[in-house]
Amino acid sequence: MNTDAVSAAVIASRPAWRSLTWTVPFTALWTWLIYSLPVLPESGVPAVAVRLMAHGLMALGLWLALENTKLTPTQRQTTWLVFMVPFTLWAAVAWTAAINGVFRTDVSPLPLLPAAILLPVIVGGPLLLLSKRVGQLLDAMPMTWLIALQLYRVFGSQWLAYWLRVMMPGLWALPAGTGDVLTGLFAVPAAIALATGTAEGRKAAMLWNIFGLADFAVAITLGMIMSPGPFQLIIPEGPGMAIDTFPNVLTPAFVVPSSILLHMLSLRQLRRRG
Repeated sequence: MNTDAVSAAVIASRPAWRSLTWTVPFTALWTWLIYSLPVLPESGVPAVAVRLMAHGLMALGLWLALENTKLTPTQRQTTWLVFMVPFTLWAAVAWTAAINGVFRTDVSPLPLLPAAILLPVIVGGPLLLLSKRVGQLLDAMPMTWLIALQLYRVFGSQWLAYWLRVMMPGLWALPAGTGDVLTGLFAVPAAIALATGTAEGRKAAMLWNIFGLADFAVAITLGMIMSPGPFQLIIPEGPGMAIDTFPNVLTPAFVVPSSILLHMLSLRQLRRRG
């Protein structure tokens, strides 16, 4: 790597790490609020606010990316609707099911919650990874968007707050909450590093995506073997999992699979633009 690239990487690393000076205090404040005011997450208001914000940013980012393509205005509008309508309907179905208690383990003998996590990834993953139109969008979209967007993962610190209040078993809450927080905290530094255009920045983005996916793999596996149902292998002592009721169930039923798909899109974009 030449001298200019090294200088650019060093200069860009400063704002990358400086971003932690506001994300870390924000995460700590959020964790303290959840710990001190458990009625706050139980109301569902934070979950609604975060998901609406992320949904709006996805819709805006997709539209801006389409404007950078060579598609006609009609094709852009049609493409935007093809992606956003199913995504919005998926969110609406997940929210409705969560509010009505469909994912509760005592409602149905079928593993509906594991299905809600895995089926969208199994069905949507190949479509997003193989579609030529998606490839066009990824080529037109800044690579930093799909990474910085997952700053919302810092809200996973609520699992740590629940563990501190002895509302969830530490065997699940500690790795799941810590992994979410670290993924969210380093989303902005990884995006800033990637913006330098250096090999180190691209490597940082790749490692960030891999870590984020590994976090989900651990959390999903532990959640399935610790929750009541056909896959349970561990019966935790003390508090139960308590993630199959609204609003907590929205995380595994919608946030997790949609975040996994974002990681997959980011990795495809990095590979295409490598």
